[in-house]
Amino acid sequence: MGHSDGPELRVGVLLPTREAAAGGDWTIGSSLDFAREAERLGFDSLWTGDSLLARPRLDPVVVLAAVATATTRITLGTAALTAALRHPLTGAHQIASLDRAAAGRLVVGLGAGFPVPETEEEFAAAGVPFTGRAGRLDETVLLWRRAWRGGGDTGTAPDDGTGAGPYDFTGRHCRAGGLDRLPRPATAGGPPLWLAGSDTPRVVARVARLYDGWLPFLPDPAAYARALGLIRRLAVEHGRPADAVVPGLYATVAIGPDRERARKQLDTYTRGYYGRPLERMAEFHAFGYGSARECAAWLGSYVRAGARHVVLRIGSLDPGAQRAQLAEAADVVVPALRAGT
Repeated sequence: MGHSDGPELRVGVLLPTREAAAGGDWTIGSSLDFAREAERLGFDSLWTGDSLLARPRLDPVVVLAAVATATTRITLGTAALTAALRHPLTGAHQIASLDRAAAGRLVVGLGAGFPVPETEEEFAAAGVPFTGRAGRLDETVLLWRRAWRGGGDTGTAPDDGTGAGPYDFTGRHCRAGGLDRLPRPATAGGPPLWLAGSDTPRVVARVARLYDGWLPFLPDPAAYARALGLIRRLAVEHGRPADAVVPGLYATVAIGPDRERARKQLDTYTRGYYGRPLERMAEFHAFGYGSARECAAWLGSYVRAGARHVVLRIGSLDPGAQRAQLAEAADVVVPALRAGT
């Protein structure tokens, strides 16, 4: 049984900052042009990824601050911000400042760090332990919310017996004081914080307890539906509404009239982006390819499973192909999804 009833479906698109950097383009202008076009075409949101060394690109906070000045209505998001690469106080400051720049249009997708050697090397270079990264992220979220809500906490941080005040935070992984001196975001209580993760029991439990949204990239719609059902049940057990968590989806598409050529384009993309073939990446990432209607039908299975905010990544390293497929997605895929196809 699906979960398609609920809030209006929203469809966003990922800014190709990593793809641009891989092609030697480190300018901000291409991202701003892409953002303006996505807004003109009617997409609901724009997202950008984060990486320090593993898959380098321009910093997402800086990119979205610039995009905020080039757009007026579209939601801006990170997919996903690796919070551990920034001190929790610095992160709280940056996110609050970005939400001000975006006039409250911000959603912060957060990742603890994908378990691959490249990410572990990145953490080591930044001087951050790779072990315990999930707990560190959850504590960072609690610290941010305490700062943004004037001392109010949405969860229980470990207590070390120091009697920390309402503007102090003490946890296993981080501690900070003077949180009342940080700027407040434009959004009361802070922007929504989503967890980008899979459907493992630990991730599902964390989403249900602490986060405002879930942004997985699961390759199986049935697994998506099962995990979402569990998130909703666990949210109620934690005293939250069943619909407290926005069900998102991060999906990569290659749109083209010839399905085999679209598949080859996607394989070229994964080899260039991840250094791995499509066949391997598709074991744990959502990848769709083919005509716009074929891609819409594939994505529709996730919508029927309960997804309410679909984030599309265009699976091409070529800027011209990215823009062409962006337009085709707006013309065909987005209307089909909104119509319930």
